[in-house]
Amino acid sequence: MDDNQKLVPLDNGANGANGAHGALEVLPLSARMPTLDLLPREPHLYDYVLILRKHQWLIVSFLLAVVTLVSIATFRMSPVYIATARIEIDRENPNTLGFQGGDPYAAMIDQDNYIETQSKILTSETLALQTIRNLNLAGNPAFSPSGKVSEAIRSGSLANQKRPPELAAFLSGLSVKRVMNSQLLDVAYESTDPQLAARILNAHLENFIEQNYRSRYDATTQASGWLSDQLSELRIKVEKSEDARIAYERENSIWTLDDKQSIATQRLGDINKELTEAQSDRMKKEALYQLAQTGSFGALPQARDSSGMQDLQKLRTQAYTDYTAALNQYGPNFPRVQRLNAQLKEYDQLLEAEKKNIFNRIESEYRTARQRELLLNEALEKQKAEANQQAERLVQYNILRREAEANKQLYEGLLTKLKEASISAGLRSSNIRVVDPAMIPSTPARPSKTRNIALSILVGLVGGIGLALAREYLDNTVKSPDDIEMLARLPSLAVVPAFDGANGNGRGMRLLAGRAGSVNHAHIELVSHHLPKSQTSEAFRALRTALLLSQAGKPPQVIMVTSALPREGKTTAAANLAVTLAQLGDKTVLVDADLRKPGVGRVLNLGDGKYAGLSSYLAGVSSLDLVTVQHPLIENLLAIPTGPLPPNPADLLSSRKMAEAITELRKKYKFIVIDTPPVMAVTDAVILSVLADGVLLVVRSGETPKGAFTRTRDLLYSVKCRILGVVLNAVDSSAPDYYYSYRYYPYSYGYGLENEGDGAAETPSLATRSSHRHSLDDDSQAL
Repeated sequence: MDDNQKLVPLDNGANGANGAHGALEVLPLSARMPTLDLLPREPHLYDYVLILRKHQWLIVSFLLAVVTLVSIATFRMSPVYIATARIEIDRENPNTLGFQGGDPYAAMIDQDNYIETQSKILTSETLALQTIRNLNLAGNPAFSPSGKVSEAIRSGSLANQKRPPELAAFLSGLSVKRVMNSQLLDVAYESTDPQLAARILNAHLENFIEQNYRSRYDATTQASGWLSDQLSELRIKVEKSEDARIAYERENSIWTLDDKQSIATQRLGDINKELTEAQSDRMKKEALYQLAQTGSFGALPQARDSSGMQDLQKLRTQAYTDYTAALNQYGPNFPRVQRLNAQLKEYDQLLEAEKKNIFNRIESEYRTARQRELLLNEALEKQKAEANQQAERLVQYNILRREAEANKQLYEGLLTKLKEASISAGLRSSNIRVVDPAMIPSTPARPSKTRNIALSILVGLVGGIGLALAREYLDNTVKSPDDIEMLARLPSLAVVPAFDGANGNGRGMRLLAGRAGSVNHAHIELVSHHLPKSQTSEAFRALRTALLLSQAGKPPQVIMVTSALPREGKTTAAANLAVTLAQLGDKTVLVDADLRKPGVGRVLNLGDGKYAGLSSYLAGVSSLDLVTVQHPLIENLLAIPTGPLPPNPADLLSSRKMAEAITELRKKYKFIVIDTPPVMAVTDAVILSVLADGVLLVVRSGETPKGAFTRTRDLLYSVKCRILGVVLNAVDSSAPDYYYSYRYYPYSYGYGLENEGDGAAETPSLATRSSHRHSLDDDSQAL
């Protein structure tokens, strides 16, 4: 067994009477929490399928409602026909006069804007008014339900008029859409009459083309008149500017102005270029000169490339080698050694002389380059002064010359455009043409019954699934063993299928009664006895096995069964647990410690509750043997009912008598199962928890809030009681099969539970239970 799944035993003093009436020690939450560390189970696609199955009627109801509403609305709609036509809008020069030198990119942008503008004109109210008047649509009931013709329609002008209702009806059916990456527009008109839709659309396009031609003709006519006026004024300007240019040229004797200006400019550029080259050459030679002054002759290109220097270096190297060898062999006074030494000195003098020659050449070249740079600087300054003087004389002349040329060019251009405008005004042409005229539609465009119903099914299904998921997300109750493990870090010992008999729900009882045939409803809650082969009985036998194997050495003897809130099935769980323990052959007693709302007597059918019981013993009016009742049908099962309901249940349960009763029952019975009130309702369960070997929490699936469950766990841990595990009760039938598998049952020390399917049996894995006098043979059907 994994260490993270071991239950750590807590000393609670329940094996004797000493801790029965002592003070309850409250520990901090960090000290009383068990060390059980359970990893969360990763959500699986099957979990979402289960959620949809759980809320299947909600999904189906929403789906049917959406489909029904959409179907009714679809079949009640009148059929609408759409007539379509396609027109082409050619590129038009945005400049009415057609001036040259326009920006191509701007022309492309203007073309897009032009097509967009034409699409807006197609849906303009002025054009729609003209179409309504031409087709006499004002008398059509579809455009004028009242039958009255508005003043704007009669006058044919929208200026200073209220917006006629005919325009709204007409424009609501008209739509324009541009075909991508083309100069085409798709124009559509919808109407309940297919013939009327086609006739209106074709007439509207004819009016649009005619309006486009008229606007172009009016623009050309206006341009021609404006050009005529401008030409008269411009002719006078051309004559005056030309006379002024000629007079200035004669006055200043400027005959060869262009040649002189070209030569002076080019000469200035040549001198500037030569100066740049001279500066570069001077800086290069200055760098070599400074390097030579530092004595770094080895880095100078002249020294590296000098053949004389290279030959002298080789001769000196050879002489030095001979001198060294002779010196080592004969000593410094030997004639040959002295001769070689003299030769070395001679080579050194030659090398120094060669270096001095190289230095003198570098210095001479540097001074020459510097002098050339100075001369070019002086020539450049003189040429600049001459060019500036000549430029001052040419300023006024250039102004006069350019003014005369500009006026002349403008005059010639306007004269040309005037002739073109005169010709264009006489041509009847348009850049808009109809590619495909509107035809009478044969089938309605809407409503599309198949599409609407298909979409309603899709929307209804998606909406229903969304509602189901939202409802599941907002559900803040404990629903699965995973919730138990994640919230409380407690093992889920058993998962009991939906059975609401403990709470008096007739639906669950009728279900089991139908399976059991003639079984009385009052006995249905004791399902482990009356329906031993049912799934619920199997769940309680699995709970029994989990408790028997919950700890090494010996199972818990005193088991307290409680819940967080009422109506969670704790009494039914306690009774069926006691029955399954008694079926092993061990003497088992079921104690009804719920002194406020007893239920054990009803479950076991022990009478009307007027006899003596636990309250009688605690009050000192009866003995424990007298209040213990043997079940008439189940051997080895005894019960201690509540007896008369006392006014002070908490005082009686916290008395010494209660501890003495538990001590005496430990000696007589193998198992003691105590049914207690809910923890969140009263403090009775917390008081009794210190007397038990362990507490079994019952949680109702889908009804117990998570906050109440965790609060119950904290209250029990605060008094250092041991929680054996949790029983998940009333699990919905849509729950997955793995909820009932043994992976939720804790393994004992030395024992393992193997699930072999529906007929699996529990088997010890490493040891046998030799210390127990009872056998596990009766559990062969439990798992």
